[in-house]
Amino acid sequence: MARNLPGSSARAFDAIAADFDRRFGSWLSVAAQRRAVRRVIRETVPPGASVLELGGGTGEDARWLVSNGYGVLLTDPSPAMIAVARAKLAGFHATVEQMAGEELDDFAGRHLKCNPAFDVIFSNFAALNCISDLTPVVRGMARFVKPGGCAILVLFGTFSPGEIITEFLRGRPGQSLRRLSRKPVPARVGGHHFAVTYHRGRSLRRAMQPWFRLVRRAGIGVFVPPSAAEPWISNHPRLLNALERIDQLAARPLAVCGDHILYCFKRTSVSAP
Repeated sequence: MARNLPGSSARAFDAIAADFDRRFGSWLSVAAQRRAVRRVIRETVPPGASVLELGGGTGEDARWLVSNGYGVLLTDPSPAMIAVARAKLAGFHATVEQMAGEELDDFAGRHLKCNPAFDVIFSNFAALNCISDLTPVVRGMARFVKPGGCAILVLFGTFSPGEIITEFLRGRPGQSLRRLSRKPVPARVGGHHFAVTYHRGRSLRRAMQPWFRLVRRAGIGVFVPPSAAEPWISNHPRLLNALERIDQLAARPLAVCGDHILYCFKRTSVSAP
């Protein structure tokens, strides 16, 4: 069985950190999916809220959050990603710290001795799919988020018609149904191997209890294709714009078909573990 060894995914993203923004920043499908996530944040989180970001990578979302009036602590397990994020956020009112999601519970114990809890925990674009056991992550979330606050988590969908079609068209049918696996799936980035776990919505909701309850679910990239369709889809901006408009209507009723799924959980009054 494929599984993540400590630091394995961090090493993989270390290898591509220097080129990450250049490679993905120009892809219009990624930008469209990012806009969908940000629309939900605007609708859900009041300006001035404090946000703890998990798996923040190069700081692209953190920079947007700070620019829109949110206070941000960005964390990521990759030292190279953290270095890029620090440079990108220089001059912004944001804090950047290296931390793996599996360490969140221990990190909470240290951080909360001198600092207040957060209004929001945010994790975008499947950072949590690099973690097979979410138990210590959720325990840390429960300690970090104030009662009445929220956790906005964007994970890979487990049934993405867009990916199935794209992988078949690219001649990789063996990859088209990988998200149906209930076991960790081997992945390779930057020449390094790690594992991706496609967490089911039901198991995620169960893991978040009793400290969080699901209040919203939205598909991110229902009709907007996954990044596997790049760079082809970026060469067809009119088509992509039309698909993005359709996604705004389909995000809730067809959430299960998203390339990613955004889950918004509200923190209950149950005491943190």
